[in-house]
Amino acid sequence: MQHITPDWLDPLQLADICMSARDGTVQSALTATRPSAKEFAILLSETAAKRLEEMAQKAHSLTMHHFGNTVSLYVPLYLSNYCTGGCSYCGFASDREQRRYRLSRDQVRAEVLALKKMGFEDILLLTGERTPEADFEYLKKCVEVASPIVHNVSVESFAMTADEYEQLAKAGCNSITLYQETYDPDVYEELHRWGPKRDYAARLEAQDRALAAGMRSAGLGALLGLADPVSDMIALYQHARHLQRSFWRSGVMISFPRICEQRGDFSPPYSINDRQLAQIVFAFRICMPDVPLVLSTREHPAFRDGMAGVGISRMSAASRTTVGGYVPEDVDTGGQFSVSDTRDVAKFCQMLESKGLDPVFKNWDAVFQA
Repeated sequence: MQHITPDWLDPLQLADICMSARDGTVQSALTATRPSAKEFAILLSETAAKRLEEMAQKAHSLTMHHFGNTVSLYVPLYLSNYCTGGCSYCGFASDREQRRYRLSRDQVRAEVLALKKMGFEDILLLTGERTPEADFEYLKKCVEVASPIVHNVSVESFAMTADEYEQLAKAGCNSITLYQETYDPDVYEELHRWGPKRDYAARLEAQDRALAAGMRSAGLGALLGLADPVSDMIALYQHARHLQRSFWRSGVMISFPRICEQRGDFSPPYSINDRQLAQIVFAFRICMPDVPLVLSTREHPAFRDGMAGVGISRMSAASRTTVGGYVPEDVDTGGQFSVSDTRDVAKFCQMLESKGLDPVFKNWDAVFQA
Protein backbone atom coordinates (compact mmCIF):
# COMPACT_ATOMS: atom_id res chain seq x y z
CA MET A 1 0.00 0.00 0.00
CA GLN A 2 2.82 2.40 0.79
CA HIS A 3 4.26 1.95 -2.71
CA ILE A 4 0.93 2.86 -4.28
CA THR A 5 0.08 5.76 -1.97
CA PRO A 6 3.31 7.09 -0.42
CA ASP A 7 1.52 10.08 1.15
CA TRP A 8 -0.67 7.90 3.39
CA LEU A 9 0.06 7.52 7.08
CA ASP A 10 0.30 4.04 8.57
CA PRO A 11 -3.33 2.85 9.02
CA LEU A 12 -2.31 0.59 11.91
CA GLN A 13 -0.85 3.51 13.84
CA LEU A 14 -4.01 5.50 13.25
CA ALA A 15 -6.13 2.56 14.39
CA ASP A 16 -4.08 2.50 17.60
CA ILE A 17 -4.81 6.22 18.06
CA CYS A 18 -8.50 5.43 17.68
CA MET A 19 -8.33 2.66 20.27
CA SER A 20 -6.53 4.85 22.82
CA ALA A 21 -8.71 7.98 22.42
CA ARG A 22 -9.73 9.79 25.61
CA ASP A 23 -12.24 12.55 26.38
CA GLY A 24 -9.61 15.24 25.99
CA THR A 25 -8.46 14.05 22.58
CA VAL A 26 -12.07 13.74 21.40
CA GLN A 27 -12.72 17.32 22.47
CA SER A 28 -9.64 18.47 20.57
CA ALA A 29 -10.77 16.59 17.47
CA LEU A 30 -14.25 18.12 17.65
CA THR A 31 -12.87 21.66 17.88
CA ALA A 32 -9.92 21.33 15.49
CA THR A 33 -9.88 24.03 12.79
CA ARG A 34 -8.30 21.72 10.24
CA PRO A 35 -8.79 18.11 11.40
CA SER A 36 -6.11 15.65 10.29
CA ALA A 37 -6.13 11.89 9.83
CA LYS A 38 -5.35 11.58 13.54
CA GLU A 39 -8.44 13.61 14.51
CA PHE A 40 -10.51 11.54 12.09
CA ALA A 41 -9.32 8.32 13.73
CA ILE A 42 -10.18 9.72 17.16
CA LEU A 43 -13.72 10.55 16.02
CA LEU A 44 -14.24 6.89 15.11
CA SER A 45 -13.38 5.77 18.64
CA GLU A 46 -15.66 4.27 21.26
CA THR A 47 -14.93 7.32 23.41
CA ALA A 48 -16.23 9.62 20.66
CA ALA A 49 -19.31 7.39 20.31
CA LYS A 50 -20.38 8.57 23.77
CA ARG A 51 -20.65 12.08 22.29
CA LEU A 52 -22.62 11.08 19.22
CA GLU A 53 -25.24 13.80 19.67
CA GLU A 54 -22.54 16.46 19.82
CA MET A 55 -20.97 15.00 16.67
CA ALA A 56 -24.39 15.04 14.98
CA GLN A 57 -24.95 18.70 15.84
CA LYS A 58 -21.58 19.71 14.43
CA ALA A 59 -22.10 17.57 11.31
CA HIS A 60 -25.51 19.19 10.76
CA SER A 61 -24.09 22.69 11.18
CA LEU A 62 -21.29 22.00 8.70
CA THR A 63 -23.66 20.41 6.20
CA MET A 64 -25.97 23.42 6.32
CA HIS A 65 -23.00 25.79 5.96
CA HIS A 66 -21.54 24.08 2.90
CA PHE A 67 -24.62 22.64 1.19
CA GLY A 68 -27.50 24.71 2.54
CA ASN A 69 -30.76 22.86 3.01
CA THR A 70 -30.42 21.00 -0.29
CA VAL A 71 -30.05 17.27 -0.89
CA SER A 72 -29.01 16.31 -4.42
CA LEU A 73 -30.76 13.26 -5.84
CA TYR A 74 -29.49 10.70 -8.31
CA VAL A 75 -30.69 7.33 -9.55
CA PRO A 76 -28.80 4.17 -10.57
CA LEU A 77 -29.45 2.44 -13.90
CA TYR A 78 -28.04 -1.06 -14.28
CA LEU A 79 -27.13 -1.66 -17.90
CA SER A 80 -26.05 -5.30 -17.59
CA ASN A 81 -25.61 -8.05 -15.01
CA TYR A 82 -23.09 -10.07 -17.00
CA CYS A 83 -19.91 -10.43 -14.96
CA THR A 84 -16.60 -12.32 -15.05
CA GLY A 85 -15.82 -11.57 -11.41
CA GLY A 86 -15.80 -13.96 -8.49
CA CYS A 87 -16.61 -11.53 -5.69
CA SER A 88 -17.85 -13.62 -2.77
CA TYR A 89 -20.29 -10.95 -1.58
CA CYS A 90 -21.96 -9.94 -4.86
CA GLY A 91 -25.24 -11.09 -6.39
CA PHE A 92 -23.80 -10.55 -9.89
CA ALA A 93 -20.77 -12.84 -9.39
CA SER A 94 -20.27 -15.20 -12.31
CA ASP A 95 -21.15 -18.30 -10.26
CA ARG A 96 -24.52 -16.92 -9.12
CA GLU A 97 -27.55 -18.54 -10.73
CA GLN A 98 -29.71 -15.83 -12.23
CA ARG A 99 -30.89 -14.61 -15.60
CA ARG A 100 -28.21 -12.58 -17.38
CA TYR A 101 -29.23 -9.69 -19.57
CA ARG A 102 -28.01 -6.41 -21.01
CA LEU A 103 -29.96 -3.43 -22.30
CA SER A 104 -29.84 -2.52 -25.97
CA ARG A 105 -29.12 1.07 -26.99
CA ASP A 106 -32.83 1.62 -27.61
CA GLN A 107 -33.65 0.21 -24.18
CA VAL A 108 -31.04 2.44 -22.55
CA ARG A 109 -32.61 5.46 -24.22
CA ALA A 110 -36.10 4.38 -23.07
CA GLU A 111 -34.84 3.90 -19.49
CA VAL A 112 -33.13 7.29 -19.39
CA LEU A 113 -36.22 9.01 -20.81
CA ALA A 114 -38.36 7.28 -18.17
CA LEU A 115 -36.02 8.50 -15.43
CA LYS A 116 -36.01 12.02 -16.86
CA LYS A 117 -39.81 11.97 -16.79
CA MET A 118 -39.56 11.08 -13.09
CA GLY A 119 -37.50 14.25 -12.64
CA PHE A 120 -33.96 12.84 -12.54
CA GLU A 121 -31.15 14.72 -14.26
CA ASP A 122 -28.33 12.81 -12.53
CA ILE A 123 -27.99 9.15 -13.57
CA LEU A 124 -25.42 6.56 -12.51
CA LEU A 125 -24.84 3.84 -15.14
CA LEU A 126 -23.70 0.48 -13.73
CA THR A 127 -22.38 -2.84 -15.05
CA GLY A 128 -20.57 -5.84 -13.65
CA GLU A 129 -16.94 -6.57 -14.40
CA ARG A 130 -15.77 -6.32 -18.03
CA THR A 131 -17.30 -9.01 -20.26
CA PRO A 132 -17.72 -9.55 -24.04
CA GLU A 133 -21.41 -8.72 -23.59
CA ALA A 134 -20.76 -5.48 -21.69
CA ASP A 135 -17.27 -4.26 -22.50
CA PHE A 136 -15.80 -0.77 -22.68
CA GLU A 137 -17.23 0.01 -26.13
CA TYR A 138 -20.70 -0.98 -24.96
CA LEU A 139 -20.40 1.23 -21.88
CA LYS A 140 -19.16 4.18 -23.94
CA LYS A 141 -22.09 3.85 -26.34
CA CYS A 142 -24.50 3.85 -23.39
CA VAL A 143 -22.91 7.08 -22.11
CA GLU A 144 -23.31 8.59 -25.58
CA VAL A 145 -27.00 7.66 -25.50
CA ALA A 146 -27.64 9.09 -22.03
CA SER A 147 -25.52 12.26 -22.00
CA PRO A 148 -27.64 14.31 -24.46
CA ILE A 149 -30.79 13.55 -22.43
CA VAL A 150 -29.79 14.35 -18.84
CA HIS A 151 -27.39 16.90 -17.35
CA ASN A 152 -25.12 14.54 -15.45
CA VAL A 153 -24.03 11.01 -16.38
CA SER A 154 -21.67 9.05 -14.19
CA VAL A 155 -20.46 5.47 -14.33
CA GLU A 156 -19.93 2.73 -11.73
CA SER A 157 -18.27 -0.16 -13.47
CA PHE A 158 -14.96 -2.01 -13.87
CA ALA A 159 -11.58 -0.35 -13.43
CA MET A 160 -10.31 1.11 -16.70
CA THR A 161 -7.17 2.45 -18.31
CA ALA A 162 -6.41 6.17 -18.45
CA ASP A 163 -7.17 6.17 -22.17
CA GLU A 164 -10.57 4.56 -21.60
CA TYR A 165 -11.46 7.09 -18.92
CA GLU A 166 -10.48 9.89 -21.29
CA GLN A 167 -12.74 8.44 -23.99
CA LEU A 168 -15.62 8.17 -21.50
CA ALA A 169 -15.16 11.80 -20.49
CA LYS A 170 -15.27 12.88 -24.13
CA ALA A 171 -18.43 10.79 -24.62
CA GLY A 172 -20.19 12.80 -21.89
CA CYS A 173 -19.36 11.04 -18.62
CA ASN A 174 -18.68 13.54 -15.84
CA SER A 175 -17.81 11.24 -12.97
CA ILE A 176 -16.88 7.70 -12.00
CA THR A 177 -17.60 5.78 -8.82
CA LEU A 178 -15.50 2.79 -7.79
CA TYR A 179 -15.49 1.14 -4.39
CA GLN A 180 -12.29 -0.47 -3.20
CA GLU A 181 -14.67 -2.77 -1.26
CA THR A 182 -12.01 -3.26 1.45
CA TYR A 183 -8.60 -1.69 1.90
CA ASP A 184 -7.24 -4.76 3.71
CA PRO A 185 -5.10 -6.48 1.01
CA ASP A 186 -5.38 -9.93 2.62
CA VAL A 187 -9.16 -9.80 2.98
CA TYR A 188 -9.40 -8.33 -0.52
CA GLU A 189 -7.50 -11.26 -2.02
CA GLU A 190 -9.65 -13.78 -0.16
CA LEU A 191 -12.96 -12.22 -1.23
CA HIS A 192 -12.09 -11.72 -4.91
CA ARG A 193 -11.78 -15.32 -5.96
CA TRP A 194 -11.13 -14.78 -9.67
CA GLY A 195 -11.32 -12.17 -12.41
CA PRO A 196 -9.48 -8.91 -13.14
CA LYS A 197 -10.82 -7.33 -9.94
CA ARG A 198 -8.32 -9.47 -8.01
CA ASP A 199 -5.69 -6.85 -8.92
CA TYR A 200 -5.84 -4.74 -5.76
CA ALA A 201 -3.40 -2.08 -6.98
CA ALA A 202 -5.10 -1.58 -10.35
CA ARG A 203 -8.40 -0.93 -8.60
CA LEU A 204 -6.91 1.32 -5.92
CA GLU A 205 -5.33 3.58 -8.54
CA ALA A 206 -8.44 3.79 -10.77
CA GLN A 207 -9.63 7.15 -9.42
CA ASP A 208 -6.17 8.62 -10.03
CA ARG A 209 -6.32 7.48 -13.66
CA ALA A 210 -9.85 8.79 -14.10
CA LEU A 211 -9.19 12.24 -12.67
CA ALA A 212 -5.90 12.55 -14.56
CA ALA A 213 -7.81 11.68 -17.75
CA GLY A 214 -10.31 14.53 -17.34
CA MET A 215 -13.17 13.26 -15.18
CA ARG A 216 -14.67 16.08 -13.11
CA SER A 217 -15.15 14.00 -9.98
CA ALA A 218 -14.65 10.56 -8.52
CA GLY A 219 -16.69 8.64 -5.98
CA LEU A 220 -15.17 6.13 -3.60
CA GLY A 221 -16.15 3.97 -0.68
CA ALA A 222 -15.66 0.69 1.14
CA LEU A 223 -18.30 -2.00 1.56
CA LEU A 224 -18.89 -1.96 5.29
CA GLY A 225 -18.95 -5.42 6.82
CA LEU A 226 -16.21 -7.07 4.78
CA ALA A 227 -13.31 -6.13 7.07
CA ASP A 228 -12.56 -4.17 10.23
CA PRO A 229 -14.64 -1.01 9.73
CA VAL A 230 -12.31 1.34 11.64
CA SER A 231 -9.28 0.36 9.57
CA ASP A 232 -11.27 0.52 6.32
CA MET A 233 -12.71 3.96 7.13
CA ILE A 234 -9.28 5.31 8.06
CA ALA A 235 -7.91 4.06 4.74
CA LEU A 236 -10.93 5.49 2.90
CA TYR A 237 -10.35 8.88 4.52
CA GLN A 238 -6.71 8.84 3.49
CA HIS A 239 -7.61 7.75 -0.04
CA ALA A 240 -9.96 10.71 -0.35
CA ARG A 241 -7.34 13.12 1.00
CA HIS A 242 -4.78 11.69 -1.42
CA LEU A 243 -7.12 12.43 -4.34
CA GLN A 244 -7.80 15.95 -3.07
CA ARG A 245 -4.10 16.71 -2.82
CA SER A 246 -3.27 15.21 -6.19
CA PHE A 247 -6.26 16.59 -8.14
CA TRP A 248 -7.28 19.74 -6.30
CA ARG A 249 -9.37 21.04 -9.20
CA SER A 250 -11.52 17.90 -9.22
CA GLY A 251 -14.24 16.73 -6.87
CA VAL A 252 -14.46 13.76 -4.54
CA MET A 253 -17.61 12.04 -3.25
CA ILE A 254 -17.73 9.41 -0.50
CA SER A 255 -20.31 6.64 -0.08
CA PHE A 256 -21.04 4.39 2.90
CA PRO A 257 -22.57 1.14 1.59
CA ARG A 258 -23.30 -1.59 4.12
CA ILE A 259 -23.35 -5.15 2.86
CA CYS A 260 -26.93 -6.16 1.98
CA GLU A 261 -28.71 -9.43 1.41
CA GLN A 262 -27.70 -10.86 -1.97
CA ARG A 263 -27.70 -14.12 -3.92
CA GLY A 264 -25.20 -16.62 -2.55
CA ASP A 265 -24.28 -17.81 0.91
CA PHE A 266 -21.93 -15.00 1.94
CA SER A 267 -22.26 -13.73 5.51
CA PRO A 268 -20.28 -10.59 6.39
CA PRO A 269 -17.78 -11.08 9.22
CA TYR A 270 -18.54 -7.65 10.70
CA SER A 271 -21.88 -6.09 11.63
CA ILE A 272 -22.21 -2.31 11.56
CA ASN A 273 -25.28 -0.97 13.33
CA ASP A 274 -27.02 2.34 12.71
CA ARG A 275 -25.21 4.21 15.49
CA GLN A 276 -21.83 3.07 14.17
CA LEU A 277 -22.68 4.08 10.62
CA ALA A 278 -23.97 7.45 11.82
CA GLN A 279 -20.72 8.02 13.73
CA ILE A 280 -18.72 7.23 10.58
CA VAL A 281 -20.75 9.73 8.55
CA PHE A 282 -20.40 12.43 11.21
CA ALA A 283 -16.64 11.88 11.43
CA PHE A 284 -16.29 12.31 7.68
CA ARG A 285 -18.43 15.45 7.67
CA ILE A 286 -16.49 17.03 10.54
CA CYS A 287 -13.14 16.27 8.92
CA MET A 288 -14.18 16.81 5.28
CA PRO A 289 -16.85 19.53 5.60
CA ASP A 290 -17.26 20.37 1.90
CA VAL A 291 -17.20 16.86 0.40
CA PRO A 292 -20.53 15.37 -0.81
CA LEU A 293 -21.40 12.38 1.37
CA VAL A 294 -23.69 9.82 -0.23
CA LEU A 295 -26.29 7.42 1.19
CA SER A 296 -28.11 4.96 -1.05
CA THR A 297 -31.35 3.00 -0.86
CA ARG A 298 -29.39 0.10 0.64
CA GLU A 299 -30.30 1.74 3.95
CA HIS A 300 -33.73 1.52 5.56
CA PRO A 301 -36.06 4.54 5.36
CA ALA A 302 -35.90 5.61 9.01
CA PHE A 303 -32.11 5.79 8.96
CA ARG A 304 -32.03 7.67 5.66
CA ASP A 305 -34.62 10.13 6.94
CA GLY A 306 -32.54 10.82 10.03
CA MET A 307 -29.28 11.27 8.12
CA ALA A 308 -30.60 13.55 5.36
CA GLY A 309 -29.00 16.95 5.87
CA VAL A 310 -27.16 15.71 8.97
CA GLY A 311 -23.93 14.85 7.22
CA ILE A 312 -25.50 13.36 4.10
CA SER A 313 -25.92 15.75 1.16
CA ARG A 314 -26.48 13.33 -1.72
CA MET A 315 -28.96 10.42 -1.93
CA SER A 316 -30.41 7.98 -4.40
CA ALA A 317 -34.15 7.50 -4.72
CA ALA A 318 -36.60 5.07 -6.31
CA SER A 319 -33.66 2.75 -7.07
CA ARG A 320 -33.70 -0.57 -8.90
CA THR A 321 -30.79 -3.00 -8.73
CA THR A 322 -32.14 -5.19 -11.52
CA VAL A 323 -31.10 -4.56 -15.12
CA GLY A 324 -33.27 -1.65 -16.24
CA GLY A 325 -36.40 -1.79 -14.15
CA TYR A 326 -37.86 1.66 -14.79
CA VAL A 327 -39.81 0.77 -17.94
CA PRO A 328 -42.80 -1.54 -17.27
CA GLU A 329 -42.07 -4.06 -20.02
CA ASP A 330 -38.47 -4.66 -18.91
CA VAL A 331 -37.11 -8.19 -18.70
CA ASP A 332 -37.13 -9.36 -15.08
CA THR A 333 -33.64 -10.14 -13.71
CA GLY A 334 -32.25 -10.67 -10.27
CA GLY A 335 -30.87 -7.67 -8.41
CA GLN A 336 -27.31 -7.09 -7.29
CA PHE A 337 -28.60 -6.67 -3.72
CA SER A 338 -31.84 -6.00 -1.89
CA VAL A 339 -33.09 -2.41 -1.75
CA SER A 340 -34.30 -1.36 1.70
CA ASP A 341 -35.87 2.02 0.90
CA THR A 342 -38.53 1.32 -1.73
CA ARG A 343 -40.33 4.69 -1.64
CA ASP A 344 -41.12 6.34 -4.94
CA VAL A 345 -39.78 9.78 -5.86
CA ALA A 346 -42.84 11.69 -4.68
CA LYS A 347 -42.88 10.10 -1.21
CA PHE A 348 -39.14 10.52 -0.78
CA CYS A 349 -39.29 14.20 -1.74
CA GLN A 350 -42.22 14.72 0.62
CA MET A 351 -40.07 13.35 3.43
CA LEU A 352 -37.21 15.74 2.59
CA GLU A 353 -39.55 18.72 2.39
CA SER A 354 -41.15 17.81 5.73
CA LYS A 355 -37.67 18.20 7.25
CA GLY A 356 -37.18 21.61 5.63
CA LEU A 357 -34.88 20.18 2.94
CA ASP A 358 -35.02 20.89 -0.78
CA PRO A 359 -34.58 17.94 -3.16
CA VAL A 360 -32.34 18.94 -6.08
CA PHE A 361 -32.48 16.92 -9.28
CA LYS A 362 -30.12 18.91 -11.50
CA ASN A 363 -26.33 18.85 -11.22
CA TRP A 364 -25.55 22.54 -11.75
CA ASP A 365 -21.81 21.94 -11.81
CA ALA A 366 -22.26 19.86 -14.93
CA VAL A 367 -24.33 22.59 -16.55
CA PHE A 368 -21.69 25.27 -16.02
CA GLN A 369 -18.57 23.23 -16.72
CA ALA A 370 -16.17 24.64 -19.31
